[in-house]
Amino acid sequence: MITYIKGNITFKAPTYIVVEANGVGYRVHISLNTYSRVEKLEHVKILTYFHVKEDSQTLYGFADDDERNLFVHLISVSGVGPSTAQIVLSTMMPDELRAAIISENEAALKKVKGIGNKTAKQIILDLKNKLIKSGGGVTVPIAAANNTMRQDALSALMSLQVNKIQAQKALNKVLQADPGVSNVEDLIRLALKQLS
Repeated sequence: MITYIKGNITFKAPTYIVVEANGVGYRVHISLNTYSRVEKLEHVKILTYFHVKEDSQTLYGFADDDERNLFVHLISVSGVGPSTAQIVLSTMMPDELRAAIISENEAALKKVKGIGNKTAKQIILDLKNKLIKSGGGVTVPIAAANNTMRQDALSALMSLQVNKIQAQKALNKVLQADPGVSNVEDLIRLALKQLS
């Protein structure tokens, strides 16, 4: 099994990159989350999952082990293939996905293209206990009421040239530490303190 590939990125697109290692170019399918982390890099060490089917062999790449572990969990669910797992990980941050599964938030999962009622229930049924046992239970689900305020704060932070991933992590920390934040301005200010 190919665990990771280290080399120069010779091509980048939001859905895949080509990494040249020892004269061989590997096409590695990635999520939008991983793309945002490798977008400005020329040299990369990308974690991989090698998926073999009767008619194809495909490499999936991840910026970190957390995302790869969630991918492996997702494809273990009946009805969720690698392409659907990549869409889920492109739509939701790993922390958001874990929180949605642990808090049994079917509505959040159904917002992902290709995930219907039955599949959302199956993901929760199959993965909730696994994620709690693997330490996922420490993630505090973000209240639905905070979602709009969180999105506004995220947009504002990105307009201030803050990296999307870092901004999301900072917002998650703030909302977990102080779920009572009542306005966008306070949320942005607290997130900026987390980032400094």
